Amino acid sequence: MSEEGVDAVRYRTLQGPARWLELCVLCLIPITGALFVLEVSYYLQKWVPGIDFTIFREQFLGLFLALVLAGTFICKPGGKNAAATSVPWYDWLLMLASVVVGLFIAIRYPQMAYTQAVITPTKWILGAIAIVLVLECCRRLVGWILTALVVAFVLYGRYGDLMSGLFKSRGASWERLTMYLYLDTNGMLGLPLVVSSTVVMAFVLFGNVLFMSGGAAVLTDFAMATMGRFRGGPAKIAVVASSLFGSISGTAVSNVVMTGSVTIPLMKRTGYRPEVAGAIEAVASTGGQIMPPVMGVAAFIMAEFLSIPYSEVAIAALIPALLYYIAVFFQVDLEAAKTGMKGLSREELPRLGTVLAQGWLFLVPLVVLIYLLFWLYWAAGRAAMGGVFVGLLFAFGQRKSRMTLRGFVKLLEVTGRGLLEIGVITAAAGFIIGVLQLSGLGFRFSLGLASLAGGNVFVLLVLVAIACIILGMGMPTAAVYILLAVLACPGLIELGVDPLAAHLFVFYFGILSMITPPVCLATYAAASIAGSDFMKTAVTGMRLAVVAYVVPFLFVYSPALLLKGTVFQVVAAVVTAIVGAGTLGIALGGYLFGHLNLLKRGLLLLGGLGMLTPTAGAGFLFHWTTDLAGLVITVAVMLPQWLKGRASIANVKAVGKN
Repeated sequence: MSEEGVDAVRYRTLQGPARWLELCVLCLIPITGALFVLEVSYYLQKWVPGIDFTIFREQFLGLFLALVLAGTFICKPGGKNAAATSVPWYDWLLMLASVVVGLFIAIRYPQMAYTQAVITPTKWILGAIAIVLVLECCRRLVGWILTALVVAFVLYGRYGDLMSGLFKSRGASWERLTMYLYLDTNGMLGLPLVVSSTVVMAFVLFGNVLFMSGGAAVLTDFAMATMGRFRGGPAKIAVVASSLFGSISGTAVSNVVMTGSVTIPLMKRTGYRPEVAGAIEAVASTGGQIMPPVMGVAAFIMAEFLSIPYSEVAIAALIPALLYYIAVFFQVDLEAAKTGMKGLSREELPRLGTVLAQGWLFLVPLVVLIYLLFWLYWAAGRAAMGGVFVGLLFAFGQRKSRMTLRGFVKLLEVTGRGLLEIGVITAAAGFIIGVLQLSGLGFRFSLGLASLAGGNVFVLLVLVAIACIILGMGMPTAAVYILLAVLACPGLIELGVDPLAAHLFVFYFGILSMITPPVCLATYAAASIAGSDFMKTAVTGMRLAVVAYVVPFLFVYSPALLLKGTVFQVVAAVVTAIVGAGTLGIALGGYLFGHLNLLKRGLLLLGGLGMLTPTAGAGFLFHWTTDLAGLVITVAVMLPQWLKGRASIANVKAVGKN
């Protein structure tokens, strides 16, 4: 099922004037975002005589919010029994209210900038309406879990004075609270909404340009041409295609839907059990959010939280992402080996030369993006827009599948629809951050968490990891990351953890909630396509992704895995970690030149963990000797197993000759 098919189920199908209005609103979302990212107003003042005006960032956010909220009420039914082919009267009223609360900021913010703290009826009433509208949109698009969490925080902001101990705060009046959450840059108009309306918008548009120009087919065909003929080929296709697709899409569930509809049936056809096929696709797709150059939404927000270029976040995430996929790849290969699976026939596979000849145009915008982002150090939003322009140039210029004006409008519409959920999530997250700032709970909670851990970094990491997975049950990764980045990261940093490592730790475990039962959205999607038992699929997925549960702890203790440190430290950490990840995959797969007994698997597990441990860090457990010990154990197990395998092959050949 395509994303378009998913949208048809989730969103209304409108006709007539309502359809035209829907199309205009959705198209205006990426258009206004692109104009702001490219600073068009600045260049108009610079180049056009007589134009003299300044657009505040908050004015743009007000317009963006008006479009997102209005678009949600037009496109998304309020419930299962709500009208799916028309917009009911109450949604027209909610849409009108969305336009009012958004345009009030867009028009009046310059006059309010210097009197923002002055409480007036207009401000707090519109603030209350805005909170209700965002919560209703959040309920429709994301569900009750995040909505209930935001409601709890808003109520805490008002009634915090009734709490005791760590959670006691000076409760704000409704007037002050609603106005603060509505207009303050620590509230709804804060950093998450800024990032989603600019940087994330640009990358969503970039991804859609590539896919609507045939990029999805190119990625899938490339994965099939390179991996399809090997044993377990369809599973390797899933790993490669999902990592490539996810590196651009940045969303786990859409990755599963797009690539899994092709790869899961192929895996089942070649002998993979349904739960294994579903698990492979879920894990491979989830890893796309940590795979540079384009990671999940939370990665862009992280760069802004840390006040560093997004390129630094992407570079730091590269090695952990490779370790993740290496372990998955090893297990996929060994799963095929122990069941005697074969690859696909040449007739079933596209030719690599043909794929490259037809798809090289698709690679050019991606190369341009990487060049602008990592070599010229452009801001992330501008770099993505550079890739968009190059992609559109090729899309309109190629002969066989030239993009038409209708296709361009469809591109804008799909991008706008995709930004509805992201915009609403980040606006709702702004309410949480606003309450934490207004009440001071964020600072007190961080200190309390560090105190609960007794100053022990490892204990605090375990508590934060558990909190990420629990909060991630049914919640978007971006919302989980934002909440824990504010609540937990300051405590980790206070105990000496590198800031980037602390934020990546939260980011990784927020993503792992997508494949960690009992609520794991990516696994749900994959299991439904595979027709497999959900819990069996989830347990298999956890086994395949085991490295992802280990690596975040390792790079916290030694940032060498984040490419921080001397050349020797980085090279040693990366090489031993890659070997360790592969060894860990073999131990969990239980096969190497033959089946492994429990003792050998246990020893390989120990050896893999020893080599995964970084070469530089604090304490004996993180000394280089663990790498050496792990290597010795691994060689001691693998060498006899390899010799035994060769002897077995020689015996089979001798019998064949006789």
